[in-house]
Amino acid sequence: MGHLVTLATCSLNQWALDFEGNAERIIESIRQAKAAGATLRVGPELEITGYGVLDGFLEGDTFLHSWEMLARIIDHPDCQDIVVDVGMPVRHRNVRYNCRVIFYNRKIILIRPKMWLANDGNYRELRHFAPWQRPREIEDYYLEQIVGKITGQYKVPFGDAVISTRDTCLGLETCEELFTPNGPHIPYGLAGVEIISNSSGSHHELKKLDTRVNLITQATKLSGGIYLYANQQGCDGDRLYYDGCAMIVINGNIVAQGSQFSLNDVEVVTATVDIEEVRTYRASSSRNMQATRQPPFVRLDLDVRLSRLDDDAEPGLVPSEPISAKYHAPEEEISLGPACWLWDYLRRSGAAGFFLPLSGGIDSCATAIIVHSMCREVVKAVSEGNQQVIKDVRRLCAEPEGSAWLPSTSQEVCNRIFHTSFMGTQNSSKETRERAKGLSTEIGSYHIDFNFDTVVTAITNLFTVVTNFQPRFKVHGGTGAENAALQNVQARLRMVLSYLFASLLPTVRQRPGGGGLLVLASSNVDECLRGYLTKYDASSADLNPIGSISKVDLKKFIAWARDSFDLPILHEFLTATPTAELEPITATYVQSDEADMGVTYAELGTFGYLRKVAKLGPWSMYEKLLHVWGNEYSPREIYEKTRHFFYHYAINRHKMTVLTPSYHAEQYSPEDNRHDLRQFLYPPFTWAYKKMEESVKYWESKGWTAGKAQKKSVKAD
Repeated sequence: MGHLVTLATCSLNQWALDFEGNAERIIESIRQAKAAGATLRVGPELEITGYGVLDGFLEGDTFLHSWEMLARIIDHPDCQDIVVDVGMPVRHRNVRYNCRVIFYNRKIILIRPKMWLANDGNYRELRHFAPWQRPREIEDYYLEQIVGKITGQYKVPFGDAVISTRDTCLGLETCEELFTPNGPHIPYGLAGVEIISNSSGSHHELKKLDTRVNLITQATKLSGGIYLYANQQGCDGDRLYYDGCAMIVINGNIVAQGSQFSLNDVEVVTATVDIEEVRTYRASSSRNMQATRQPPFVRLDLDVRLSRLDDDAEPGLVPSEPISAKYHAPEEEISLGPACWLWDYLRRSGAAGFFLPLSGGIDSCATAIIVHSMCREVVKAVSEGNQQVIKDVRRLCAEPEGSAWLPSTSQEVCNRIFHTSFMGTQNSSKETRERAKGLSTEIGSYHIDFNFDTVVTAITNLFTVVTNFQPRFKVHGGTGAENAALQNVQARLRMVLSYLFASLLPTVRQRPGGGGLLVLASSNVDECLRGYLTKYDASSADLNPIGSISKVDLKKFIAWARDSFDLPILHEFLTATPTAELEPITATYVQSDEADMGVTYAELGTFGYLRKVAKLGPWSMYEKLLHVWGNEYSPREIYEKTRHFFYHYAINRHKMTVLTPSYHAEQYSPEDNRHDLRQFLYPPFTWAYKKMEESVKYWESKGWTAGKAQKKSVKAD
């Protein structure tokens, strides 16, 4: 028999600064790991504080409370006789580090600081921590008394070291270190480390899991080894949803994988692996030659066996078999990610539910379906006996304490916590009103339907009395400024009315507790990028589940939900023309989003990707689009589209400063708060435009004036 070892990793739904709650979830994960026979438990990055503490890491209290919770965990009777790896912030020599603390039986073995910090996109780790910049070096850390009096230690090792047990060797890397070109797992493997753990705080983006799985499997495919990946799961108080998916991999093969989206607060993943398989896998002579050149790491001795002796092995215990990685389709990711994010936010916010202006268009429809998906997941968790979800849903549905009520359908939950409203004016169509009402009936939301023309008229009449000027819509002969102002009045009044109803509907429905409703917005990422929304209108809300999802992906999601959720009514939303319904409908004119914007939603997706992910300015984007769109458009058309996009992008950038906090799902999110840090007052892009104009003249002189047919005859000098 080989050296069989049962290992545990986990996904935890932590909440930033919820020190006691976080500690209890950590202890529960250790209980479950021990119950499964594991001798090593690995947890997520910064699990004691929660990852999303951000500038809270600049506060001394955060470090003090972390040590207090670590003392509670180390001393807990359920946390003995197992090697435990816990993530927390640590100050060493007055420098803040993102650390892992490894302990066994009330003794700290190592404090391992993170060496490569995430500092782009959603992450600002260099703002809060310093990286450990001395590979393979350690020094003494003088232990806080609150922990030292439990462990009996005065000082412990701090730095980059590996841990040698009686039967194997353990190395540690943290989140971003997996994503770097020369991650620690490479020298660890060459130095003879057989088990590598990774504590992560990795957020969800559409279609991102494939990248993560490839990196984790590749970490051991070349040089062999056992890899344990832990991740946070859920919303810990910010825009991100951490999508779990804890994994255990051996020699490039996945042997255990947790859920990506779940309402479980604690999910422990275990596997039994054979250390001898690693040693056999590493028989390659070329790998061995490289290993002989690898500088050694400091090895800290831990007098314990992780594997089972032959006489300790359970009858029938065998290594876990390889499995295929589990992925969700992007449409499922949209259904599940924002839904779980909303549930965490709702249950932790103290609010009584959600309020959504349901316009009858596809964006608010998608937001409603995500809430519907959330209710489905709640009912599923209830049927599985999830006690935390049962407790939360009874409280949110205003059931008295001690009630035995349990929901059996998503509509039961939806009717109690989800409130929708069609806020119409004389510019609204019968079709959109009926679609909104039909959808609310299908999903079970508490729906109200009203017109507010009298309020609009009161506001415009006030303006006329003060200025002696009567603004008119464009179709009635008004100017562009008049037309925009009259549309914006309607849009902003919807925001005012939304908060009025959100504040008082629980009272109207005689819901105890006094909490109001969270107002949901429903502007997609392309509209935000283009600025096709009114500042402080119905896009201004408490949360926006779709604010970082493209229109193209939302339409695919609705088509998927139509079939998967058995909601035929969604077909009507798919075939309807997207419209704001803020201008009068005439026999010859119906307002259209894409006509108003001057670009299609698909084109906006391309602009967004090139602007944020590819990091292209106006000139570089124009050059890129000559190749991407050259078979469809002429150089002049591409120039005009690029210029049109950047003009509206620049003049509307100020709207991102007040953008509703959105679920992060797409790399090209323009959100100003954290993800896309750019100015909001732009000068004209005159120099770039001049270069584009010269390029257009050049290509036109070569005969490239249309699309594909003309391009074939073009020859450059």
